[in-house]
Amino acid sequence: MTVASLLTLTYSSPTLDVAKGEELVIQGTPGRDLYVLESGKFVVERNGVAIATIEHSDAMIGEMSVLLGRPHSATVRAERDSKVRVVKDAMRILEKHPELALRIAQLQSQRLDATSALLVELSQEHGDKPAEQSLIRRIFSTLMTPGKDPGVH
Repeated sequence: MTVASLLTLTYSSPTLDVAKGEELVIQGTPGRDLYVLESGKFVVERNGVAIATIEHSDAMIGEMSVLLGRPHSATVRAERDSKVRVVKDAMRILEKHPELALRIAQLQSQRLDATSALLVELSQEHGDKPAEQSLIRRIFSTLMTPGKDPGVH
């Protein structure tokens, strides 16, 4: 089943211009809105560590906070002037528009699939290193255990 792009599904949502250096979301703050990248580039930082770059149009930002009902797990800052679509009160919108929720679920599943494939590759490359294998097993366990908060040990 093919589902339309996030940009198509959010065509009527307002846009927001984000200047280079401006923070779109801030780690630890409540998140109710979802953002869809139209153009630009963002860096994602968790606890001050850059963990990702977002630069493909149609990418979503803020979905983890919305879906988990938790504060933002990272800060997202514009690396250049950018434009996003803003889905205000996103959980309410997702409940009313299952096609948007399905698209987000598909994108999250693609991320999980790519992450687990990368972990398998790393495990194969570092099979003879116990410390690395231990870390990889811990990551797999965290990914595959529903409701487990990786920040709690």
